[in-house]
Amino acid sequence: MSFPAPSPVPIETEPVTPLHPQMLGHPRPLFTLFFAELWERFSYYGMRALLTLFMTLPAASAGLGLSDAKASLIYGTYTMSVYMMSIPGGTIADSLLGARQAVLIGGIIIACGHFSMAVPSEATFFIGLLLVVLGTGLLKPNISAMVGGLYTPGDVRRDAGFSIFYMGINVGAFAAPLVTGFLAKHSWFKAWLGRHGFDPNHSWHWGFAAAGVGMVLGLIVFVAFGQGLKQVGPPPARPPGAWKKPVLMFLGTLVIWGVAWLSDRPGFTWLRSLFLLGPIALMIWFGLAKDVETRRLGAVFFFFVGAFVFWALFEQAGSSLNLFADRFTATHVLGFEFPSPWYQSANPLFVIILAPLFALLWTRLGARQPSSPLKFTIGLFLLALAFMVMIPAARLATAGRVSPLWLLALYLLQTCGELCLSPVGLSTFTKLSPPKLVGAMLGVWFLAAAFGNKFAGVLASSFGEGDVAHLDKFFSQQAVAVFIVAGIFLAVVPWVRNRMGGVR
Repeated sequence: MSFPAPSPVPIETEPVTPLHPQMLGHPRPLFTLFFAELWERFSYYGMRALLTLFMTLPAASAGLGLSDAKASLIYGTYTMSVYMMSIPGGTIADSLLGARQAVLIGGIIIACGHFSMAVPSEATFFIGLLLVVLGTGLLKPNISAMVGGLYTPGDVRRDAGFSIFYMGINVGAFAAPLVTGFLAKHSWFKAWLGRHGFDPNHSWHWGFAAAGVGMVLGLIVFVAFGQGLKQVGPPPARPPGAWKKPVLMFLGTLVIWGVAWLSDRPGFTWLRSLFLLGPIALMIWFGLAKDVETRRLGAVFFFFVGAFVFWALFEQAGSSLNLFADRFTATHVLGFEFPSPWYQSANPLFVIILAPLFALLWTRLGARQPSSPLKFTIGLFLLALAFMVMIPAARLATAGRVSPLWLLALYLLQTCGELCLSPVGLSTFTKLSPPKLVGAMLGVWFLAAAFGNKFAGVLASSFGEGDVAHLDKFFSQQAVAVFIVAGIFLAVVPWVRNRMGGVR
């Protein structure tokens, strides 16, 4: 997920009017945040590209030796936790720290997490994951809030500023797997380690360390060039009891996290159904209400369900699709070694190329462009089509490694689906939410991403079942399921548009 769900645009409640020097028509501190976020995303996606591969690596090769199923469930819980912790992370900044301090502290915690994973032991690996979760929860929502704080609410440059900021996300996400994948898996680097007295089996930890270096570079940029940010996201006034809201939010998040964790335990997997059936019930309940404002909440949960389903397949990029790249896709292209984590760079590269084209398309279509519910539906159809592409690829894999073009076609279709769905989601959430519930609805958007990431791990846990002859079934079942969901969405688009009360 590279654009733009990881960093939702905040809703300003008060004008923020600091004076900033201008650069390329925007406040100069925007570019400080651009590079800080670029390196933070470098650290996150660099580590993510290695995570499942390292967990499933045999212990004899210095990996954790976990099964595909267990590694996928851990991966899903980890990525879910990153998004869920953004909810209390935003509240901590609003009530106690301010956005600027939250970003700085969060970045330091993230760097410590990556460097912990650079130490070759199972304990330091999981401590590192926990630290990255906690740090990202502080950093991610608040660095976006700082971008918003550079513009007054009516500033026409605001959307363009966020577009520049999101480009930094994707540049970091593109570069990261190339660097960490080279360090972790490339034969040249492993040979270099051996020649200099290091254990080549520990090359993975060099990749984790590189992610930490990326985060440190982001912190250096943030501190060294952050003079213009002193007035943006300052610490708030702290009346007595200011700590209560963050604590309650954190405890509530832990309860939801506990239910998700429990759903992986034998005898409790039925709890997983609640994460989907609950939002569907709320969609119907609110959608049948009499007043317009409440009916709009029914539409909100329509988008919640769509985002949930989309991320459940899309976010398998770091789990099942990563395993397919490693085990069944060519690792030499045109005579050059091509480490499997490098395929993780395809999505952000496609975003960088296609995002301006999609923006131009919607602008040219103007009032003729598809409605928000229809864009969501198109995104789901493209996602299902992407997994359909993998069915013949899986069948060809029974005879040996397949062409990289199969995975590239999948990522191209997924990216087109992402650009139909992700930029629309948050904007529509905020437009449909009652004014007093906008903050809560941003939390709901994070939950959709969190639950989708969790279910990506659940679905990917069946990747290793049986043998390669059954991989086509793995992809076909999910593709058919999403085609059915997309068909249902298409049928209810008129109903949802009616619930939206004139919001397009």
